[in-house]
Amino acid sequence: MTQPSWVVEFAAHEEEVAGLRRSVRQYLGAWGLRDLVDEAQLCVSELVANVITHVGAGTPTMLAVRLNGTSLRIEVHDPDTRALPTLMAADPESEGGRGMALVGAVTDRWGVQLGADRKVTWCELATGLPPVRSHDGCLRMTRVQAMIGLYGARGSGHGPTGTGRLGITEGEEAAISVITDLLHWLSAHGREADDVLDRAQVRFEAETFEAGR
Repeated sequence: MTQPSWVVEFAAHEEEVAGLRRSVRQYLGAWGLRDLVDEAQLCVSELVANVITHVGAGTPTMLAVRLNGTSLRIEVHDPDTRALPTLMAADPESEGGRGMALVGAVTDRWGVQLGADRKVTWCELATGLPPVRSHDGCLRMTRVQAMIGLYGARGSGHGPTGTGRLGITEGEEAAISVITDLLHWLSAHGREADDVLDRAQVRFEAETFEAGR
């Protein structure tokens, strides 16, 4: 089942961090995870700062924030497989290592995955959300993923990015195209688009509330 995710590529500079923190707040608010905003922002700041300090300013970097089961997973991808994060807690006199010590203090777990041409430094925060167990929900997400994939494939001509599925930007644009086409179809059959959107929003909020109980 596909759960909410946000993926962004950027050049690692200190001035990028504030914008990333704002986006984290926005997305977690939309996902109903406002209680995790402070911890998630800290993790993003420290993981990106780690790339700037130990790999180099301007390094092509990717940030991925997604729900992974009942955990919020934060990943920072960079192309240097040699510069590993400090894997020890820093003492008060140490000039380095405090960033990952902070990440370790506020998260449930963290680690590093090495690939052939990149490394992924990741951490996970418990969300308190119940595990997804509804077959209907799985079926719904399967249908949506298939539809969005179809729209994405007919769009820019680019294949899926990142993890082998549509990136968040392409997925968002595909979803907008789906909704727009559905509204045209409803209008052609004499339905009011605003009324349909209002009803859909009410149903979505009700289902989200029930899922979070």
